[in-house]
Amino acid sequence: MCDRFYLDRLSKSPWINDHSPLQNQRKTATSPTSIAAHTTTFADHKSAVLGAAYSLATPNTAITMTHFGVLCPTATGHINSLLPLAHELTRRGHRVTFFVFADGFDRVTAAGCDCTIVAESEFPKGSIAQFDDRLGELSQLEALKFGMQYLAHTYDVSLRHAPAVIQQAGVDALIVDQVSLEGGTIADILQIPYISFCSAIVLNADPLVPPITFDWLYNPGLFGRIRNWVGARINHEIIKPLAKTINHHRQRFGLPLYKYNNDAYSPLLQISQQPAEFEFPRSQLPANFHFTGPHHYTSPRPPIPFPWDQINPQQPLIYASLGTLQNRQQWMFEAIAQACQDLPVQLVISLGNRDRAIPSLPGHPIVVPYAPQLELLQQASLVITHAGLNTTLEALTQGVPLVAIPITSDQPGVAARIVWSGAGVMIPPHRLTVVKLKQAIIQVLQQPSYRRNARRLQQAIARSGGVVQAANLIETAVGERQNQRLSVNSPPIYASSVDSQG
Repeated sequence: MCDRFYLDRLSKSPWINDHSPLQNQRKTATSPTSIAAHTTTFADHKSAVLGAAYSLATPNTAITMTHFGVLCPTATGHINSLLPLAHELTRRGHRVTFFVFADGFDRVTAAGCDCTIVAESEFPKGSIAQFDDRLGELSQLEALKFGMQYLAHTYDVSLRHAPAVIQQAGVDALIVDQVSLEGGTIADILQIPYISFCSAIVLNADPLVPPITFDWLYNPGLFGRIRNWVGARINHEIIKPLAKTINHHRQRFGLPLYKYNNDAYSPLLQISQQPAEFEFPRSQLPANFHFTGPHHYTSPRPPIPFPWDQINPQQPLIYASLGTLQNRQQWMFEAIAQACQDLPVQLVISLGNRDRAIPSLPGHPIVVPYAPQLELLQQASLVITHAGLNTTLEALTQGVPLVAIPITSDQPGVAARIVWSGAGVMIPPHRLTVVKLKQAIIQVLQQPSYRRNARRLQQAIARSGGVVQAANLIETAVGERQNQRLSVNSPPIYASSVDSQG
């Protein structure tokens, strides 16, 4: 009786059965399979995640030159994920313009991409840095709530200012980071197509998949589904400010309101930079969803000073980074250094912040404000990470196993996938001690299965298609829409409606 009651509740929950009237997309279906089956039979897993959507796309030679606009959070990780795609589309003859707040301008233009600043009066240069400083001091639920409140504010500012700026630039289609939930509404206002791009872990809701803010492992059984439903309800309360802000602006422009999270994602094309093998089996991905694998940055990165002469090739190299946002946790760096100081390893710590003084840490590790991460990963035996998706994928691209210490946002979800795929272990921050971390380091270094699974994912990444596959998919999708494309011929509507309600 209890089982039937919960299954009935689950089947009626909008968070579980996300059948969106806006999307009206065909879903791919899979039957629930045991955890053991999905952790050992990865060929079956790929089809469970993707259905038939994994075949590589071919370039669309018929597409005309398109002006793509890019909307993403003004954060290094999100911008870096989209720069390779912008370069590939530009190489093919298209035009790409980023629309960001002032703090992102230098980062984009330094990479050789066009960039337009949005709402500089409300987000002058330095304002994002103030947010980063505060966020870096928080962890877990506090950081998540603070981040959601701030995101809601950025959505409101973007929805008030970006439509007119993008229209004036003559953009034909938008590429929207999944975290920039307001981007689909901006495209709807302008009546132009948009593509959703997952620079973080896949955000699409699914009853088989735990919410990304929890470090729960995959469990397709009744307990796992109930647990996921409860987690989704908790997340719903946390992200209420986001939905309220977006629907307020949709109502202003006479657009249908979003009822489900998945309504915000493109009905045309959705792309994730994860390889399919690094995602839990899913039951409700739309047919237009594609995993392309990481978008590697092929252009030369600005050189980063590093004391290469201090690297000892005779010792296993451990590279530790807590990213560029949640990196003010001094006690975590101290724990990492203490855990490594008595081990026969060499530790390199990247603080991810040029404004901090270099701390004196136990064991005399190499500590730098920023590190040449890609070059170090090529030599590393282990990565200690906050489980940011970019660092995780760059480590797996080199076949390097990980110890994850997820702090907030989607990092618990990334860490859960590291554990589930067998490429590493996870220690939540509230359970982090020097002893536990040292044991985890020894375990991953000494047990061959972690390196073996990391290399399996390395091979999956190599055959996933990457940025070329993503560009092929975008050209195909946008090319099919070009004959139906509607032009927007009424700038005064946006000038009056947007500016008058600022």
